[in-house]
Amino acid sequence: MLDKLDFEILSILQEDGRMSFTVIAERLHISVGTARTRLNKLIEDGTVNIIGRVDPDKVGFRCYAHVAVFVRPATLKEQVAQKIATLPEVSFLAMTSGDYDLEVDVMCRDNNHLVDFINDISKIEGVHQTKTTIYFKVYKYAQPDLNLLKKK
Repeated sequence: MLDKLDFEILSILQEDGRMSFTVIAERLHISVGTARTRLNKLIEDGTVNIIGRVDPDKVGFRCYAHVAVFVRPATLKEQVAQKIATLPEVSFLAMTSGDYDLEVDVMCRDNNHLVDFINDISKIEGVHQTKTTIYFKVYKYAQPDLNLLKKK
């Protein structure tokens, strides 16, 4: 289980993933050793990965889309999801309870790239139908706000 200090460290890292142990320690009024030990534990157990997060639009992704995937027979959902998850365009993938079986968010270079992606997933065994919604403008693209987990 994560404790209050773990969440505070994670919140600070969401502001700046390159923040030094010294600055983290100063902000939280803990020792540098404690900051280092706690963060290393969070990295080792897979709670956090320190990565460089890019602005997709600024690096050339001009087409974002939501793709609803209908799978038939339903017994192939897991297999279809595993294949779709390997595709580099996929930024989000989830099984849903609704009209469709899988929800996929993708980032593509342009509309032609999106068409190629849709054609590729349509060839996967079990994909019965897809329904694509293009996002014209993305207003927010963010990590979850850890403050939402605090009890009121």
